Amino acid sequence: MDYRDYYKTLGVARTATAEEIKKSYRRLARKYHPDVSKEKDAEQKFKEVQEAYEVLKDAEKRAAYDQLGSGWQSGQQFRPPPDWASGFEFGGGTRPQGPGGAQVFEEHGFSDFFASLFGGASPFAAAGGRAQHGGRDHHARIDLDLEEAFGGGARTLELKRPELKSDGTLELRSHTVRVTIPAGVTDGQLIRLAGQGEPAPRDGRAGDLYLEVHVRPNRLYQLDGRDVTLTLPVAPWEAALGATVTVPTLGGAVEMQVPPGAQSGQKLRLKGRGLPGQPPGDAYVQLKVVLPPATSSEARAAYADLRAKLGDFDPRADFRR
Repeated sequence: MDYRDYYKTLGVARTATAEEIKKSYRRLARKYHPDVSKEKDAEQKFKEVQEAYEVLKDAEKRAAYDQLGSGWQSGQQFRPPPDWASGFEFGGGTRPQGPGGAQVFEEHGFSDFFASLFGGASPFAAAGGRAQHGGRDHHARIDLDLEEAFGGGARTLELKRPELKSDGTLELRSHTVRVTIPAGVTDGQLIRLAGQGEPAPRDGRAGDLYLEVHVRPNRLYQLDGRDVTLTLPVAPWEAALGATVTVPTLGGAVEMQVPPGAQSGQKLRLKGRGLPGQPPGDAYVQLKVVLPPATSSEARAAYADLRAKLGDFDPRADFRR
């Protein structure tokens, strides 16, 4: 996916005011409008101008786009960092309704680059509508370690809210919120902070702030809903003869019985040892048989003796059936 320099597309500086961006957009839109333009590739250039203006006219989108930095070049291969939107508070907008009330997000034929930043999975597509006579709901992202998702607790977040100043330039105003994270919160879950969104005009009700939970990857566990999976190395004799082994879990180490004749890749279940909830998730332990290295004469002799005694064992017998 290619990076798109929206400032270059509109021919404005990164410090441009909202009025300068609008003026440049209007000039380029007239120049490349496919109904009147005789420029080469006018329709494609018109779409690029439309996409750039869609981002830079919006204070929230522009501030988030600016956070990616100015070191990127147009056409350079790009992949958004997983936490690129962290620390921002977005006003969001109501998605149009599809059949049966389903939420629909239209990306207007814009590029994959635009969709990766501002598409249906981003905070900008969140349904943050305005209640009657009230303020808009706001959305932000909260990144948690798996251990925090398991145990819950209190966190103080510093969020940046983009606003346009009176001179048309962009300003980021920071504020802090205090949030209580429930134990067992899952990836993608929303935590609602009532009344902490956009203030309401006059005597209306303030909007709410919704924090979307993102659980960071963990070096030991893979998360699937409330279930977690751990790959557990075991010695060949533990798998062949059975053994009691110590297994780390999110709630602490437990003893688990490896059955005799266990195979590499086999999964064992520890009921209720995943994330807390109603019901709690489970922990799945996937066995991985690890061979001792044959780096000493004793180890090589032991392997040679095993080969002599179990020489009729064929690990590839299934290939010939």
